[in-house]
Amino acid sequence: MRVLEHAARLLLLALVALLVSRGEVSAEPAAPAFVVIVHPENPANALERSFVAEAFLKKTTRWPDGGVIKPVDLPPTSATRDRFTRDVLKRSVAAVKSYWQQIIFSGRDVPPAELSSDEAVVQYVLTHRGAIGYVSGSARLGDAKTVSVR
Repeated sequence: MRVLEHAARLLLLALVALLVSRGEVSAEPAAPAFVVIVHPENPANALERSFVAEAFLKKTTRWPDGGVIKPVDLPPTSATRDRFTRDVLKRSVAAVKSYWQQIIFSGRDVPPAELSSDEAVVQYVLTHRGAIGYVSGSARLGDAKTVSVR
């Protein structure tokens, strides 16, 4: 019996070694699907999910310090936007687009700017003090500040 247990352990170790060498298993944790970023001078370290959702739907327009919130989106075809929209706004990208069509038609507001890439979102956040955006978990953030969403 002990010989079988030993052989099974060796087989398992060999399989793990093979997967690691092929890059299919990594000791490093996977990057998150997205991170929420703000201007480096923003005092927030964590935000409620509902606050972030309302900021992106422009139902909330001011930071607690009174500054104007300037949300920025990635393109509707972005996998990062899809995940952010589902996890934070609790809607599909199509449902959010429909929401904005109604808001635009009624003349109440316009949707957040859509930028073409993670790099463009980071640059926007760095140049607009009230900005909030999201980028893929593997994006280069420069001096942009990440905030956790609770």
